[in-house]
Amino acid sequence: MHIGCHLSSSDGFFAMGQTALSIGADTFQFFTRNPRGGAAKPFDKADASKLVALLEANNFAPILAHAPYTLNACAADEGLRQYALDVMKDDMARMDHFPGAMYNFHPGSHVKQGVDVGIDYISSMLNQLLKPEQKTTVLLETMAGKGSEVGRTFEELRAILDRVELSDKMGVCMDTCHVFDGGYDIVNHLDDVLEQFDKVVGLNKLKAIHLNDSKNPMGSHKDRHEVIGGGFIGLEALVGVVNHPALKNLPFYLETPNELPGYAAEIKLMRSKAV
Repeated sequence: MHIGCHLSSSDGFFAMGQTALSIGADTFQFFTRNPRGGAAKPFDKADASKLVALLEANNFAPILAHAPYTLNACAADEGLRQYALDVMKDDMARMDHFPGAMYNFHPGSHVKQGVDVGIDYISSMLNQLLKPEQKTTVLLETMAGKGSEVGRTFEELRAILDRVELSDKMGVCMDTCHVFDGGYDIVNHLDDVLEQFDKVVGLNKLKAIHLNDSKNPMGSHKDRHEVIGGGFIGLEALVGVVNHPALKNLPFYLETPNELPGYAAEIKLMRSKAV
């Protein structure tokens, strides 16, 4: 079982790897830059190389970078769409220093333009972004569907992927809180949900799992994460997720409302439940 959590990149790449090891993790997620802004520190190639060596020495699963929340690839304003593209281009150049790494982003909000317009904008940006030589896999995240978010349904994700020319550079990150809040019953019908995902998107496109409980009931479209076992999904259902034959070999990334001791406890708990 490969499991980690979201770590702060403020102390550098190698420090994140050391922190991950200290809490029993063998992967981790981090923001590429200020999640509420967009500014990024200068890239430290030496520090990045030290992390790569640590990851290889400790058999880490692929690390996962998360784009800042401020990006909106399907904004109505052309300048905002260009900003999203520019930031992601810079992030791709940085992430290619980490072999096998993945880069996750929220597809965006169509802001009353309609889902179809949003999908066209997102796929157009991806076609400008992706390059045949890039090493990093870009992941669309499943969304809870609050406001005008694109990506609440598997069909919306499929529609984006269908329009991307370099589809081999793309994948999906399934967030357990988001899909549950979006209306997919992973508590009582996980097999059915995964069967539907396979039919619509394809399980071969599922590359990562955000492992979170939810503060709200199924279908609430709220997107408020809870600690493992403390929400409406519950420990039993999340254990079912990490042990499901179609999912158990994927990397899991905790985004629960925790500090490091809480993450360490959740990692230990989920490892104890793995079969």
